[in-house]
Amino acid sequence: MPASSALNAYSELRSWALSLLLVSGPSLALDSARITASALSPNCLEYRVVGLCFWLFCTPFGCKVKTSTKVRHFIPELVVSSYATTGNNPWTEMAALSSPISGAEGGGNLITPNTLRDNLPRFKNVDGIGHPGGVVATQLAAQSGYACAIGATAFQPYYLSTLDSLAWRRGIPESVYPESLTPGVREIGQQALGNMWGNVYPRQGFLVQPDDFKAAAVMAQRAGDVITRHGQPHVYVPITPAPSDGYWPPGPIVENEASTHKWQLLSPQVQPTCAIFPSEPMQSADGGYAWSLWRPYSCCKREGQTFLFSLDFEGGAS
Repeated sequence: MPASSALNAYSELRSWALSLLLVSGPSLALDSARITASALSPNCLEYRVVGLCFWLFCTPFGCKVKTSTKVRHFIPELVVSSYATTGNNPWTEMAALSSPISGAEGGGNLITPNTLRDNLPRFKNVDGIGHPGGVVATQLAAQSGYACAIGATAFQPYYLSTLDSLAWRRGIPESVYPESLTPGVREIGQQALGNMWGNVYPRQGFLVQPDDFKAAAVMAQRAGDVITRHGQPHVYVPITPAPSDGYWPPGPIVENEASTHKWQLLSPQVQPTCAIFPSEPMQSADGGYAWSLWRPYSCCKREGQTFLFSLDFEGGAS
């Protein structure tokens, strides 16, 4: 397809996606079309030229050093749904994946209507499923230059809390980890600023948190923390793409650090911007929430047989 035709087709896709988001409201169900459209977000993409890569290019007539631009941008890897009722994933097409099974039948919050005693745990199921709009986001990045390949697969279930009931519902073994027992460690937000939402550990489905949105967000952060790491005591598939010449995939997400990840709210309402937690709460009528998890990739186009090194404009080499 000629470049002009491809650009026109992409422009039409972007116009369709933006129109879909504009007419969509919180009352509409969250489906794959709306999620895919949400990936066309320049704010979340955050495309930047960050440096130069150096390659050794050789022919029978000799060798020379060639350069290519090093870019960095975020890609939506996961749709992380956090919801109270088992089997009621807000992403309607994926709800059947997390139907109640033996050992993970119930759901709901252990809360009281008495505002003077709102100190009982809330419970959320969490699903982490491959984002259907990752390719759309890389196409958006490609309009600014070179784009990095995504390390996740669309619609792939990476984490379903119903299959991880020992850890997610009983806190085994993480309830006795030092991170779970030490105040001030691995917290989302800061006590000093008055915006601490909860602890990352233990990475389970219960949390004492009066605000439903904040509780759901902490659960999403916990699941993302697991999925982006190897060897965790949970039932899951990790997203840990391997680096290669001219390709630097993201590391694990770290709470409070926007350089490692960003969240884009999808339900109860699709938002066009990204943020880390703590963020502005938006309550759901049925206790169901969903976010896109965006992570940063860096890469450069191969311009030779051998990668030599890269230089970042802000200093440093790799």
